[in-house]
Amino acid sequence: MDRLFREVSERLDVLAYAALFLTDWDPDLGALLARRAESGVKVRLLLGDPDSPAVADRGVQEGLGDGLASRIRISEVNLAQAIGRPGVELRRHSTTLYNSIYRFDGEMLVNTHAYGFQAAQSPVLHLRNSGAGRLFGHYAESFDRVWATAAKADA
Repeated sequence: MDRLFREVSERLDVLAYAALFLTDWDPDLGALLARRAESGVKVRLLLGDPDSPAVADRGVQEGLGDGLASRIRISEVNLAQAIGRPGVELRRHSTTLYNSIYRFDGEMLVNTHAYGFQAAQSPVLHLRNSGAGRLFGHYAESFDRVWATAAKADA
């Protein structure tokens, strides 16, 4: 994970409900994202709208109740150093999330979601955009579709 964040040079996309594990992994991730954006990386963050029915439903399904909405709010606080900086955009989505997507240029981690389980309990695919096959493009297009419907978050 460290290599992916530090070596990304063009685009970094995150689609998740909370992705709180990222700032647990690196408490200074907001500062890292701000530095990456300053070096020309386009950072697009798509987190769940904590007030949406989709987040409430997923919270119940995962046994977290209102905890999922709280996790989203904590993620936003933890990423505050990056949010709103030039090159970093946060949007909130209210989609039913079938997987979380983490794109780093031509590499992507896709966390598949299994009903009734938290994301950390589900498999992760590591994809590379090799030009062969359609899987990488399939998930990249999925990200773009959610991005197009998401609301811009206040900085």
